[in-house]
Amino acid sequence: MPRGHKSKGRSRAKRQNVREKSQSLLDAQLAEKEEAESSIYQGESPSSPDNCIPRDTEGDVASVSDDSSVLLTGAVGGEASDSNAESSVIQAERHLSTSLIASTIRSARRDPLNRRAGALMQFTLEKFRAKEPFTQEDMLKVINKKYKEHLAEIIRRISVRLELVFGLELKEVDPNSQSYMLVGKLGLSTEGSLSGNSGLPKTGLLMTLLAVIFMNGNSATEEDVWEFLKVVGVYPGQNHPIFGEPKKFITKDLVEENYLIYGRLPDTDPPTNVFLWGPRAHTETTKMKVLEVLAKINDDVPSSFPSLFEEALIDEANRAARRVTTVPGNVNSRPHLR
Repeated sequence: MPRGHKSKGRSRAKRQNVREKSQSLLDAQLAEKEEAESSIYQGESPSSPDNCIPRDTEGDVASVSDDSSVLLTGAVGGEASDSNAESSVIQAERHLSTSLIASTIRSARRDPLNRRAGALMQFTLEKFRAKEPFTQEDMLKVINKKYKEHLAEIIRRISVRLELVFGLELKEVDPNSQSYMLVGKLGLSTEGSLSGNSGLPKTGLLMTLLAVIFMNGNSATEEDVWEFLKVVGVYPGQNHPIFGEPKKFITKDLVEENYLIYGRLPDTDPPTNVFLWGPRAHTETTKMKVLEVLAKINDDVPSSFPSLFEEALIDEANRAARRVTTVPGNVNSRPHLR
């Protein structure tokens, strides 16, 4: 067999192995939670292994389990696919989307307009802290009026950064006066509590993390996560002016808030830690919203990523079906015996 085919086969086997062990990790979490609750009732103090997912995860566990079928198979319908070609296409698309985002950010750094965009973003963030609107004329003063013809492009660039890093959207609040404000875009319930000392929200980084997990088949290794975050200037162990110590924020704070599930896969050498969406992430945002962020970063549309788009559509349909079955008075809202 040619070397390239052997390499692809080993890569597929490795991904499948990670997915299967991720599911085992989820199963262990649920079993451990039940055991902990039982020991509390008996007056015992439950122990917490240092390599397990925290057992205090709350929320809709079913929504986490919904992803396990996709995570196990790597296919969009939750059914195992026998087609290696289809699996390769999906993996290639996810790799391409990650590469495109990284390329976009690197290109922006080299562009001569980047310095103007940086100054304007700083200005808009100061206005956000002060909860003050600002006009197009104010923005022109910041970037220098000789860049007036580039204002639309500069605004587009900072909009991507604001959304990616802070979860904020530049919104026109009065067309007549051409005044704008930054507003929260993600709709996450902890936008207030997940704020840095500077008063800027950290939820944009959370959305980025959810995107990385989604792009990697709903289970991203710690290596995958840091490889991507380095592109946007976030490094483990290096204090960030907004996020503080990033590793603590990602592996502890967001886990305690139940936005992420983080733990070590059993029987991996070298040891492999993985991230999954937590219950609150499933409850408060959607795969389609995450995909819209990814598409916007690439100046594209969600349907440009077919397999991710299809998975996001299925997620939307499943959510709609659950909402229908829980409408008061709906005959289908009665509990079903299994």
